[in-house]
Amino acid sequence: MHRSLRAQHDRFALTHPFRIARGVKTVADVVTVTLHEGEWVGRGEGVPYPRYGESVETALAAIEDVRVALEAGCGRDDFLSLLPGGAARNAVDCALWDLEARRNGQDVATMLQASPPSLASALTIVIDAPSAMAEAAARVADAPLLKVKVDGTNPKAQVRAVRHAAPASALIVDPNESWDRPLLEAMQQVLVDARVDLLEQPVPAGADEWLEGFAPAVPICADESFHTAADLPLVARRYQAVNVKLDKTGGLTAAVAIARAAKARGLKLMTGCMVSSSLSIAPALHIAALSDFVDLDGPLWLASDRAGGVRNDGGMLIPPKAGFWG
Repeated sequence: MHRSLRAQHDRFALTHPFRIARGVKTVADVVTVTLHEGEWVGRGEGVPYPRYGESVETALAAIEDVRVALEAGCGRDDFLSLLPGGAARNAVDCALWDLEARRNGQDVATMLQASPPSLASALTIVIDAPSAMAEAAARVADAPLLKVKVDGTNPKAQVRAVRHAAPASALIVDPNESWDRPLLEAMQQVLVDARVDLLEQPVPAGADEWLEGFAPAVPICADESFHTAADLPLVARRYQAVNVKLDKTGGLTAAVAIARAAKARGLKLMTGCMVSSSLSIAPALHIAALSDFVDLDGPLWLASDRAGGVRNDGGMLIPPKAGFWG
């Protein structure tokens, strides 16, 4: 049966700026892939990330390079070898999952033998003056889990302000590679006093070798240092957890295998996302069901999400409506 591919750039405005250590975002630029096969339609989304040398243009070009194979009927397992991990492969892989589920009349949850539940997802407090971060945290202080974005300028005050404003929430602190070794060492007691549950990628991915001999007071999670299964042996010597993002692994197919391999090594598992629409989050929920920490609030930053997407209920992420994806 003939299959047709459409790949396009979609843009979603944010409700307010999303500020982290490496910059500020006011829109989410995504690549949307749609596969038509007879009466069935499968969709997927990827978010090209400049930190990894990606752009919307390079992602669309990569997808165009595999058009012939996809339109000839290439399946998920064969497709893994056609593109490297990244946003382009993620968008196509998730569209293939969606298409397969609809064609077979069997949802992805059944295919994976795990149904994604409503679950606690981190609500992100972005970088600002400590007083402003405290105000933002106070507005969501009833949420089970908050993620605190910090940089290298005043992280002690930022973390303390959020903890004071949200005394009951679990906390993830994310410096996005903005710390160095002296600052990480100086922050250890601060993190303990603030009852931080997880510290995400504090130092640059290319300068983390010294973590092999470091005993952190709070578990450290690899994000920018961790992409594929090939990274696991090295990462397991330096970190206590890994952040599995479908835009890094290159889709749900690879992410499932990577998540299981990470857990087999005794690593804690976190599921993360880029700032995206719910079309990115729906497949990631299947990894979230395996995870110790979930950070999938990307669509909650959008002024307008795709119809039928995820919803937030006091820090609990409600899955999309039936039929949205997979």
